[in-house]
Amino acid sequence: MGIREFPGGAPGGKSITIGMRRSPDVSPRRLSDISPQLRQLKYLVVDEAIKEDLKWSRSVEDLTSGPVGLTSIEERILRITGYYGYQPWAASYKREERLRDPPGPAEAQAPVGTDTGGRPSPRCWRCSQAQLKKIFWGVAVVLCVSSSWAGATQLAKLTFRKLDAPFTLTWFATNWNFFFFPLYYAGHVCKSAEKQSVKQRYRECCRFFGDNGLTLKVFFTKAAPFGVLWTLTNYLYLHAIKKINTTDVSVLFCCNKAFVFLLSWIVLRDRFMGVRIVAAILAIAGIVLMTYADGFHSHSVIGIALVVGSASMSALYKVLFKLLLGSAKFGEAALFLSILGVFNILFITCIPVILYFTKVEYWSSFDDIPWGNLCGFSVLLLTFNIVLNFGIAVTYPTLMSLGIVLSVPVNAVVDRYTSKIVFNGVRVVAMVIIGLGFLLLLLPEEWDVWLLKLLTRLKVRKKEEAAEGGADLGLGPQSKSGRARPSFAR
Repeated sequence: MGIREFPGGAPGGKSITIGMRRSPDVSPRRLSDISPQLRQLKYLVVDEAIKEDLKWSRSVEDLTSGPVGLTSIEERILRITGYYGYQPWAASYKREERLRDPPGPAEAQAPVGTDTGGRPSPRCWRCSQAQLKKIFWGVAVVLCVSSSWAGATQLAKLTFRKLDAPFTLTWFATNWNFFFFPLYYAGHVCKSAEKQSVKQRYRECCRFFGDNGLTLKVFFTKAAPFGVLWTLTNYLYLHAIKKINTTDVSVLFCCNKAFVFLLSWIVLRDRFMGVRIVAAILAIAGIVLMTYADGFHSHSVIGIALVVGSASMSALYKVLFKLLLGSAKFGEAALFLSILGVFNILFITCIPVILYFTKVEYWSSFDDIPWGNLCGFSVLLLTFNIVLNFGIAVTYPTLMSLGIVLSVPVNAVVDRYTSKIVFNGVRVVAMVIIGLGFLLLLLPEEWDVWLLKLLTRLKVRKKEEAAEGGADLGLGPQSKSGRARPSFAR
């Protein structure tokens, strides 16, 4: 039992003593057990000395303000005693909002984000402009990603009609990675206010590999493994194009995002999300259905296995990069990809030569090589990787990922008119399931919290609209009677 006595008096001249009991078992929602004492506080008189001692308290300043004073005393009592886990900031905030001068007609009717003149505020206008600009760039990036990825896939298919050499094509296209850092430095010179020399920029980006920069040990331990994974990813993807149609290849490669989640959950200890587990299950189910769509023929099974292997290598590349190197800035990422191109030139060149002389990948003369398709594929693949790695500077990452999914219908339309693909029910269901799993993986980690907030806002808005409608109906007869009274008095 906590006893607190307040000097002053009621009309009877006696001091008021209030006893309050705090129990953790009682729900902190009601004041019914102390409401009689609180009603007596209407007659409370506070000495001037106490006013000086407690001058900082708004509850003392508002003692003479009728019901507001009573509310202030309630808050002060509950703040001092800690009764029922009282939160004074919430009540005081509401009280201050009530005491604030009401806005004028222009302010009261102005919507959110407008000034008193009804015009959009400059800050809101700048925000909307920035968001619109980012969305515009996002649409451009999505179109660029989908068109470059679908175009590279189709050009690879055309190249194999004249040159049956998937590894040589992989090696040739990977050599173009060397242009990443020069292109980045050209953009740095054009955009940056503090321009650096190539050597200065290179040294600054080399800090990504450690304090010693890019040493021979770092090259073989942190760059060479990723060069191997990069080559395997592209080779398995291109080899699968020889076996099955490009639509199946592109849709099956979308499963790499599900593999990234599973590996991140196991290796990186990322947060467990049930919706992403469902997406991974959908991806696996789509792979099985895609295999069933062609009747489990050996040719299609090998092609599907190659695409799944390519998606797995891509997922392993991303997870190991995050595990060993972390996140990279634009210059560091450009330098890293250029180093992969250098590794490909120095250490992978021998493999196409061996395949040529062993006639595994053989061509009679260099004049028979479709150089236009070969260079076009390399340029499109380079464009795809540039946009995918640096597009985050101008738009949202989710929009860039959508470009990979949108390449599937592009390939489907091309295959429909250039090959003998049959879109039976099983194949369409498999494509839809894999696409749905990919979209589920794009949901942010806090998607459930955002969804609950959205539902709560909609529910509150619906209640407010219903209350306003009821208030309007209630005010109608009153306003009529109010207008009728003067005429009746006459």
